Amino acid sequence: MSGLPAAVLFDMDGLLVDTEKVWFEVETELATSLGGSWGPADQIALVGGPLERTLEYIAATVPTEVSPADLREQLLDGMVSRLRRGPVHWMPGARQLLEETSAAGVPRALVSSSLRVVVDAVLDAIGREHLAVTVSGDDVPRTKPYPDPYLLAARTLGVDPADCVALEDSATGAASARAAGCYTVGVPSLATIPADVAHHQVGSLEELDLAGLADLVGARAS
Repeated sequence: MSGLPAAVLFDMDGLLVDTEKVWFEVETELATSLGGSWGPADQIALVGGPLERTLEYIAATVPTEVSPADLREQLLDGMVSRLRRGPVHWMPGARQLLEETSAAGVPRALVSSSLRVVVDAVLDAIGREHLAVTVSGDDVPRTKPYPDPYLLAARTLGVDPADCVALEDSATGAASARAAGCYTVGVPSLATIPADVAHHQVGSLEELDLAGLADLVGARAS
């Protein structure tokens, strides 16, 4: 197969694995324990964003005064505990696409805004064998929507970001990948992605295969 991308870069939460539900459960439990409430609109407001934004949002929402350090510890402990307890489910089509790119020898990276403790809990659940490189939110000075995570992933793989395909489920993540120069495919999960943020959009990773990614790369180059 000709015209393959130099690498395929996968977001994690809501793209590779169905962990947005876990985030919602933990955020709901934390907010209600502090006297607040939490609903789908709150979750959607934070999709794809860094942990700091979530902590600020919760602190501003609940009536109880709580330190950012305590919020951070409780949120991360809740996430890691649930992820380690499992199960951690793949998003539709994610495992198949990851295995296909691996079998074809196309380099792969995981590029997430989640912190390393959360990323490692997910990787321990689903396996690390198909991902050569993983980038977490605390591996870079600025996480998504800045380009730093995708630039680091490409640099670590030794490829040009412009020759990579990035797969993202949020506008924040898609903005990061596109700013880094990657061909960006949006696969919205909880929230829509504006048409001008991603180069291309699909409803699910089940609509993508390696030949389709090659066609997208070829169309961009022509």
